Amino acid sequence: MSEPDAGQVLATLFRRQSGRMTAALVRMLGVRRIDQAEDIVQETLLAALQAWHTELPRDPEGWLFAVMRNRVRDAFRRERVRTRVLDASTSPEETEVEAEETADESADLLRMMFSCCHPALTDDGRTALILRLVCGFGTGEVACAFLADRAAMEKRLVRAKRIIADDGQLFEVSTREQARERMPAVLTAIYLTFDAGYHGSVVPEPVRADLCAEAIRLATLLAASPATATAEVDALLALMYLHAARMPARLDAAGALVPLEQQNRSLWDADLIARGMEHLGASARGGELTTYHLEAGIAAVHAMSPSVEATPWGKIADLYDRLYARKPTPVVALGRAIAWAQVDGPARGIDAILAIPGRELLDDYPFYWAALGDLSLRAGDRRRALGWFQRGTKAARNDAERAMFARRVLECVD
Repeated sequence: MSEPDAGQVLATLFRRQSGRMTAALVRMLGVRRIDQAEDIVQETLLAALQAWHTELPRDPEGWLFAVMRNRVRDAFRRERVRTRVLDASTSPEETEVEAEETADESADLLRMMFSCCHPALTDDGRTALILRLVCGFGTGEVACAFLADRAAMEKRLVRAKRIIADDGQLFEVSTREQARERMPAVLTAIYLTFDAGYHGSVVPEPVRADLCAEAIRLATLLAASPATATAEVDALLALMYLHAARMPARLDAAGALVPLEQQNRSLWDADLIARGMEHLGASARGGELTTYHLEAGIAAVHAMSPSVEATPWGKIADLYDRLYARKPTPVVALGRAIAWAQVDGPARGIDAILAIPGRELLDDYPFYWAALGDLSLRAGDRRRALGWFQRGTKAARNDAERAMFARRVLECVD
């Protein structure tokens, strides 16, 4: 096997297995030893890269865990020699490794995920820690996800891990009562992870499918556990699946972002839409209506509409009204204004956008300027649209967004 092939396989396995390995190691070693657990995972992956230079093992995942267990034994032996405290007649390393063999992998990951959502951390801090410890992202990748300096992100992660370690144990989620305390924070972290990949909210690329996939994987873990399987989790899964279904149509052949109204809907993933609708149906149990239900409902209306013209915009506008009543953020207000513009015309949409409370918070949000420019163009005001699109060009966060605005600018000057 060539070195590039080995690197690609290792990267895939790292993304899929490092969270599982870290969670198992933290349970084995104790939460105060998160750093040691990460070191062992890194050593294991480095050993894999060296060993797989010429040939892959028959069972790569099994190989990783076998090497990891050996390194845990080595760590215990070094401690026993160094401290001379443990009785040599006992075999703590064997006991711990046996526990690793029989542990519930999903339970390990759930404990790790909920532990990362400590109430002393910010939303961004929780999301960054989940990306690092549960999703297997390197420090540099996490820094990239938040447009942060690597050294600064390293310090943030160290502080966050210290907060987790100071608790002394992983957060248990074996019952609904235990899970309820941190469930909102966990769902928010998963939502932000997906948003980072889908909307390019905190990443330099316009679309990060790996971030979206990790968010869906984590939510699926929640849905599979009796302690965390709630209607709200199904609603979040519905929202993510329905949005993910559009991803094949979000970039054109030149790599520019394609607005929803211009997307080729035949490229939308029918299987993901079906999964989303299935979870949306399951989310109706219990009678609770959350913001995830409303956002998933909006996504479902889009998914079921064959075209922009055939979309029941009045229904979407009503859903946005209900969403804004529960989540009165500038971004939700922007979506609400765009929906009402489809019902009552672009002038109403422009007025509604310019009347958004705290709209200055949207100055660095490129889709704010894109909406204003598009509505002005639809209203026949090319000069004003040009100004908005030029502002959007300055706010663009990546080449795909800049290409989109360049195309829209040309529409104003033709």
